[in-house]
Amino acid sequence: MAKAKGLGSFVWYELMTTDAGAAEAFYRHVLGWGARDAGMVGMSYTLFSAEGADVAGSMALPQEACDAGAGPGWMGYVGVEDVDATAAQAAKAGGTVHRPPMDIPGVGRFAIVADPQGATFALFKAASGSEAQPAAPGTPGHGGWHELHAGEGQSAFGFYADLFGWTKGDAMDMGPMGVYQIFDLDEQMLGGMMTKTEAEPAPFWLYYFNVEDIDAAKARVEAAGGQVTSGPMEVPGGKWIVECLDPQGAIFALVAPGR
Repeated sequence: MAKAKGLGSFVWYELMTTDAGAAEAFYRHVLGWGARDAGMVGMSYTLFSAEGADVAGSMALPQEACDAGAGPGWMGYVGVEDVDATAAQAAKAGGTVHRPPMDIPGVGRFAIVADPQGATFALFKAASGSEAQPAAPGTPGHGGWHELHAGEGQSAFGFYADLFGWTKGDAMDMGPMGVYQIFDLDEQMLGGMMTKTEAEPAPFWLYYFNVEDIDAAKARVEAAGGQVTSGPMEVPGGKWIVECLDPQGAIFALVAPGR
């Protein structure tokens, strides 16, 4: 039986931020996203869209999370067949279930988990009839690359391979920065894994969004009050990237097909 579309892939991106209105304005300017309220009862949740397709969401970081030391950040949702079973598998493999599986009426079921080294991500299964078709690779405004900055890159892979069926692609020796391990899904490159730098306080996932022109995108980030922390830089395959902080401090990255 063929695998359902989206299984094992990142299907959603969610920004938790300290100023939802300012973040909306920033990403609309940088990525050209449309934005609208999701109409959820009891909470404000913004849906971001690219050319009519919903690609990401944003909400205010809860006060209790701020009090616990959490800061603004992006989280990716990986499509799975069974959220409950996958969350249990993650816990059995040494991960942590931060938010047990629960339903979003009419949308789907999700759980928030962390790998054994502490990098957080989410599991998701869309409600029947609400599954979105994946965009073509490189589509502007959509997620284009997924990068794990692990506590120890070489030992991080097995957890995800067992959970999502990811396979090892090319591995690049980056000298003092260690090995950069590309991972694939169904023979398509999905992202990379590496050991985090000493300056990075904890393991995390970094999400890259597609843009058409890396220099123009860099200028938009800076004009809107964000900060470019690295790049533009060419990466294997001829693509160009920049790593950035939005005005509230959430880290993200942009990738373009050339320069």
